[in-house]
Amino acid sequence: MATISRLVSVAVIVAAMTISAACANDDVPPQSAPSSLGPSEKVLNVLAWPGYAEDGSTNRAVDWVRPFRQLTGCQVHVKTFGTSDEAVAQMRTGEFDVVSASGDASRRLIDAGDVQPINTTLISNYGAIYPFLKDQPWNAVDDTVYGVPHGWGANVLMYRTDVVRPAPTSWRAVFEDARRYAGRVTAYDSPIYIADAALYLMRHRPDLRITDPYALDTTQFAAAVALLTEQRTAVGEYWNDVVREVQAFGAGWSVIGSAWQVAANLASDGGAPVATVLPEEGSTGWSDSWMIAGRTPHRNCAYRWIDYVVGPRVNARIAEYFGESPANSESCALMRNREHCAVYHSDDPAYAARIWYWTTPMRQCLDGRTDVECVDYAEWSKAWLEIKG
Repeated sequence: MATISRLVSVAVIVAAMTISAACANDDVPPQSAPSSLGPSEKVLNVLAWPGYAEDGSTNRAVDWVRPFRQLTGCQVHVKTFGTSDEAVAQMRTGEFDVVSASGDASRRLIDAGDVQPINTTLISNYGAIYPFLKDQPWNAVDDTVYGVPHGWGANVLMYRTDVVRPAPTSWRAVFEDARRYAGRVTAYDSPIYIADAALYLMRHRPDLRITDPYALDTTQFAAAVALLTEQRTAVGEYWNDVVREVQAFGAGWSVIGSAWQVAANLASDGGAPVATVLPEEGSTGWSDSWMIAGRTPHRNCAYRWIDYVVGPRVNARIAEYFGESPANSESCALMRNREHCAVYHSDDPAYAARIWYWTTPMRQCLDGRTDVECVDYAEWSKAWLEIKG
C-alpha cells in the first residue's frame, strides 16, 4: 500500500529530477517503425509521470532504472512532468526519447509528428497486455500503433462518509446537488474534466444526443460548460496534486469530488473516513501509454525500455508504487500486495468497460459524425480557464 510520505517525496521530485543536456533532434529524419532492433545506443532520455521511472533516488528500495541499465547498457536520464499539457510541451523540445503519455496528450503528440509508429512485434511483452487497452483512439490511429499501454484507472467519486449521507451513487452529487456541500466540493483541475460533465449529461440529458464525452459539438459543449460553471460556485478547490487532495479530505476542507483510488487509499491510511464509488453513469479515466519520439537518436534503447517496463514483474512494481492497475495481465500474480488488483479492479473487464478513457478532443468528431465539427482541445483549454474564472 502506498503511503503519504512516499507521495510527498514523489511530488517533490517533479521539480528536482534533471535530464542530461541534449539538443533538439532536428538533424534526425522522421522515423517509421523499424523491422528489427540494433545495438544499444547507451543513452535514453525519459519523460514520465512521477513514479513511472524510479531510480532509487526517492527510495532505495524503489528502483527499476538501475536494473534496466545493467541489463541493456542504456544510461537512463529521467525528467518528470506534472500535467499532460506540460508533457506535450516538453516533447516538442526534441530532448526526449520516450514519454508516458495519457490519452489527453497522446493524440496531440501523434498529430504533431512528435511520436512515431511502434512495431509491437519488437515488444515481447505486448501479447500479455490487456486486450481492452490495445488499439484504442488514445494509442493508435488507422490501425497504426503509437503507444504501448502501461497502466490505467478510473476517476472515481470520493466522499467523506461522516458528512455525505446517504452514500452517493451518481455524479449528481457534485453537479446538480453540489450546493449541499458548497465550498467543499473538489474537481480535477484540467480541461479534460469537461468530459466528466459531458458524461453526466449523456445519461441525464438525452436530448443532447452525446454518445462520446470527448466528441462534443458546439451545442453539447456549451451544455457541459454551463454545468461546470454552475458547479464552480460549490467548488472549494480544484486539484491536480494527489497529496494536496489527500490533505484536503483529511482536514475536511473537501468532502466530495472526483479522485484517483490511490488518493482514497492514502486518505484512509491517514485516518480519514472516506469511501469511493464508480457512479451509475460510469466515469472518465486514464490509460497511459509509452510512446517513442518521432526523431529519437536512441530508438533501440527506447524499444528495450518499453518492453522492460511493461514486463509483468516491473509493471507490477510500478502499479503498486504509483497506485493504478497494471497493463500486463500477468502482473497481478506478482503483486506484493495480494489485494492490489482487487482494489483497482484489474481483472474486471465489466468495470473497465464503464470507463471512458481520456482521449484528446478533435475537430474531426471521435464519435464518427461527419455532418458537424466537434470542439477541439484548444477550445476546451480556453473554456476551462473561463469556467474557473
